[in-house]
Amino acid sequence: MSQGRCKACGASVTGRFCSQCGAAVASAPASAPAGPRHRGVIWAAAGFAIFTIVALVVIAVRQPQEQPAEPQATVATPSTGGGTPPDISGLSLRQQFDTLYKVVMRASEAGDGARAARFLPMALMAYGQLDEVDADTRYHLAVLHLHVEGDVKPALLLADSIQATLPRHLFAYLIRGSAGQLAGDQLMVRKAAKDFLAAWDAEIAAGRPEYRDHRNMLDQFRERALKATSTATP
Repeated sequence: MSQGRCKACGASVTGRFCSQCGAAVASAPASAPAGPRHRGVIWAAAGFAIFTIVALVVIAVRQPQEQPAEPQATVATPSTGGGTPPDISGLSLRQQFDTLYKVVMRASEAGDGARAARFLPMALMAYGQLDEVDADTRYHLAVLHLHVEGDVKPALLLADSIQATLPRHLFAYLIRGSAGQLAGDQLMVRKAAKDFLAAWDAEIAAGRPEYRDHRNMLDQFRERALKATSTATP
């Protein structure tokens, strides 16, 4: 670099800064053009960046295809809740409904709401596949609506359907009494109790198989009905 003088102090300088006062005496020289090796480094860095971007795009495109597919939910193995579904493949349609009814009710009574919710749709579907239904199956379906779903309306419709064939069937009054308790309708509860007691003797004498299968439940309801009617205000 040629010798010059510092404009600030007048001292002789041979570099970019004055050795006496430190003032800048010349602007920084322009960058020299990149040599072959330097250009190679730049292109190598740019090439790596482009490769990285392309690789990320390829991964993003392929990722959904390479992930294992989600198992599809089926009627036999619903996708929500916990527990293993019962094997009902070898059962009759009625046995399938009865089995699923028991699974749902046991889960509900045990406080396992997730399991009850998991198998309830299966039980409802099994009921819909039945070729014929009787008072017993209608009652079981009403119990699912009342005690698992908390839905009074479909249960009362099932009570009506029972009475359409058997006007004084005790299960119809059971359904109405339970629906009244759930809805907080004491008038419905007392009427169901009164009608149940009025039909008791003749219906028990009829010896229906469903009464035998549910005798403990009927006896318990009768005790509650007697208390309800004895404490009812005139």
